[in-house]
Amino acid sequence: MKSYLFVLFLAIFSSCSPDDSAPVSSNLNAETLLDVPYGTNPQQLIDIYLPARRTSSTTKVLFLVHGGGWKSGSKNDMTALAFGIRSQFPDYAIVNIGYRLGTLATPAYPNQINDIQSVVSYLKNNNFNVSKQYGFLGISAGAHLSMLYSYKFDTEHNVKAVCSIVGPTDFTDPAYENHEAIDTTLPYLIGQNPPESIYAEISPITFVSAHSASTIQFAGNQDPLIPTSQGTRLKQQLDTFNITNELHVYNAGHGDFNPVDAQDINVKLIAFLTAHL
Repeated sequence: MKSYLFVLFLAIFSSCSPDDSAPVSSNLNAETLLDVPYGTNPQQLIDIYLPARRTSSTTKVLFLVHGGGWKSGSKNDMTALAFGIRSQFPDYAIVNIGYRLGTLATPAYPNQINDIQSVVSYLKNNNFNVSKQYGFLGISAGAHLSMLYSYKFDTEHNVKAVCSIVGPTDFTDPAYENHEAIDTTLPYLIGQNPPESIYAEISPITFVSAHSASTIQFAGNQDPLIPTSQGTRLKQQLDTFNITNELHVYNAGHGDFNPVDAQDINVKLIAFLTAHL
């Protein structure tokens, strides 16, 4: 994904600098905790932004999950977005997740899902004084992980809202046959020569149910990595279970939205999170 996507999101989410928009910890009893380890691997780090006057009943938590094809990227890619979100939702707690990156020798699945579970458990088991009302916002591979965790592994149904920006939803989609992602990207997620059954196992669409979180998707109709059918297939499945959801498709590739479309995404994201988280 082009790096300027994150610059666009910073610009549209906030017209202030990070210093202007972020709470001041010493004066307002807010806290910013950077590079907090939740496991023993050096990649298992999170940034936690805690608002002032938070409570365990009212303070909602938004988890950010970076992209990078399951094999690259960093939580630092989402830092600018975290500051922008804080300016719009100053009462939210934000958790920016770093996770173990996949390799051909050690594929990402299920390690990255396990990492998300560990982060959620870490938040629950420490006294951060936040609620169990969760939202997820992921980009690309991070959107896939956000949806898969929310639909399959959130057994307590704490996730109320999922925001997917150019995320894959269904690896059983015939549009993936002979697709370049099958050969160049997916081996980092599921290894080489995986069993056929794993494609359904790693597909968020497989686990949609009547308990699934409200979902918003943003996609490009010229995305070389994610077939356009991915968004429509998930939308149809969510509609089947009467899950509130939105799908917005732009004249774009894999996240290279123009400034007008990026502003539109901003408006829709703010409205969605306001309504459902």
